[in-house]
Amino acid sequence: MTVETLRQVPLFESLDDEAAKKLYELLESLDCKANTFLFRAGEAGDAMYIIERGKVRICVQATDGHEVTLTELGRGDFFGEMALLDGQRRSADAVVAEDSRLAVLLREHFLSFMRSSPDVALEMLTALANRLRHTDELLRHSATRNVNVEEAATLTFADRAADIIASFGGSWKFIISAVISLNAWVLLNTWLLMDRGFDPYPYLFLCVVLNMLQALQAPIIMMSQNRQAHKDRIRSDLDYQLNLKNELALQEILDRLKILERDCLRLASEKQRE
Repeated sequence: MTVETLRQVPLFESLDDEAAKKLYELLESLDCKANTFLFRAGEAGDAMYIIERGKVRICVQATDGHEVTLTELGRGDFFGEMALLDGQRRSADAVVAEDSRLAVLLREHFLSFMRSSPDVALEMLTALANRLRHTDELLRHSATRNVNVEEAATLTFADRAADIIASFGGSWKFIISAVISLNAWVLLNTWLLMDRGFDPYPYLFLCVVLNMLQALQAPIIMMSQNRQAHKDRIRSDLDYQLNLKNELALQEILDRLKILERDCLRLASEKQRE
């Protein structure tokens, strides 16, 4: 890493030549192999890292045990800066995604440099605030949830019974069964039992049974429909979150492309001057 490369880091781009050179002398190089952990959440933190080359993933363990990647950092990015400010334990894991070379700034060196360059403190706080906002957006708009699994986990016996009854009540099986039952009822009370029928014409008892069946079936079907509507609302919310997450990802890609374009223009300008 050179002084110019160091000043391409957003955290230090406002440094003058003297301050950048002084900070550069405090950095130490570290070569890392792919798929190795730089640190884990909960470990003591006493340094920040600047990526000279390669990639590093910042991730956390979700409550269900899965690994959630907060961001993937590349050349010129920095991480671990929270440990420089408060000296507390790491809040996330840092995994080397590919063979990398890192520049390491120890906390004791950083504090001495901050005392001599107060302007860097403001830049550090601004970068930290942006990083926290980005992380909050990723966590808040995470759309890797299965609506059917979540809904099934909260079902009660009454919910399952309502779904079964609603499913049967809206099928051909119910229609055929109802037609057969009604015809059998009428035949029994009109032709077969004659005067001894338990519900002679005009079948008042049959009307009472049908009314009771309708009175019970309607709210059960509405219960199932309300739960389905709740599931649809969750699915719509997840679709919105997914679209928003994609928009944020595209914006990050555009920002990285702008950085690459700026580097290419700078290199082209240097070659033209040569």
